[in-house]
Amino acid sequence: MPVSDLTIWIVILILGVFTYLIRWSFLGVLGGRDLPEWVLRMLRYTPVAVLPALVAPLVVWPAATGGQPDPARMAAALATVIAGLWTRNVLASIAAGAATLALMLYLLA
Repeated sequence: MPVSDLTIWIVILILGVFTYLIRWSFLGVLGGRDLPEWVLRMLRYTPVAVLPALVAPLVVWPAATGGQPDPARMAAALATVIAGLWTRNVLASIAAGAATLALMLYLLA
């Protein structure tokens, strides 16, 4: 079913307004106020929840393999997690994951 250009632009504008209102609700309404301690405590976990949600689909269903699970990427993700837990160093984790991915892609090719 074809959709007109006008309909697409109306949807874009409506979504833009709602996105602006959602952001304004935090910045405009709450911007000058102190948040309760329990809210601040919960907000600290936001990056920890968002990052795995962004990375997991790329590891489990990578576009490079047509959405099929890939042992090289799984091994690289595992090496990254282990290096991160062991060293508590972001750069060491990234290096371990990159090296593992390169090695596994070489060995499995």
